[in-house]
Amino acid sequence: MIGALIMRDLRRAWAGGGVTLVVGFFLLVATLFPFAIGPDAVLLARVGGGVIWAAALLAALLPVERLVGPDADAGMLDQLAVRGVSMATVAAAKIAAHWLSFGPPLMLAAVVAAGLLGLPLDTLLAVELGLLIGTPGLAALAVATSALVTGVRGASAVAGLVMLPLAVPLLIFGAGSIEGGEGAVKLLAAVSLVLLAGAPFVAGAAIRAGMD
Repeated sequence: MIGALIMRDLRRAWAGGGVTLVVGFFLLVATLFPFAIGPDAVLLARVGGGVIWAAALLAALLPVERLVGPDADAGMLDQLAVRGVSMATVAAAKIAAHWLSFGPPLMLAAVVAAGLLGLPLDTLLAVELGLLIGTPGLAALAVATSALVTGVRGASAVAGLVMLPLAVPLLIFGAGSIEGGEGAVKLLAAVSLVLLAGAPFVAGAAIRAGMD
């Protein structure tokens, strides 16, 4: 059942162009940033990792409104509940599908962004490691946020207000892991793990509350 839910959400993400939108937005931010601060290669290399992380956070926010809302409106979540499927299980499947749809493509796009920002190879490798560890936490937070704002008027705006403050620790430790060494990577992993562990239950509770 979980595998089928993951594949369904993956097909919808790819068919709906959501992956292209996320990657395109991510690269757009990385492209525009050098124009904003000028052609200072040293400065770009110093702050480029943080730029990539900020772009990744904003890109992960783009599809939030579509992660849970369409299934709730179509009655699919009610059908799964009738069949005895836990909403926490559904949320876990959505987290896995969301990460698979944007995490690996974002890591590939980060190579292009690193070239645009002039990042050295060791910095790029640190950025990729941080994204590998941190993007699952972003996916978990996105699904939980989507479940919380489902049915709310202006859900996309509310989702930003909910998700961005909660994602600040990921952003701080993700950017810090580039030069902060093993300790910063461990902190990033801890935050991501906490989000992965708690988000399915938060999202599941929000979905059940929306059914009442």
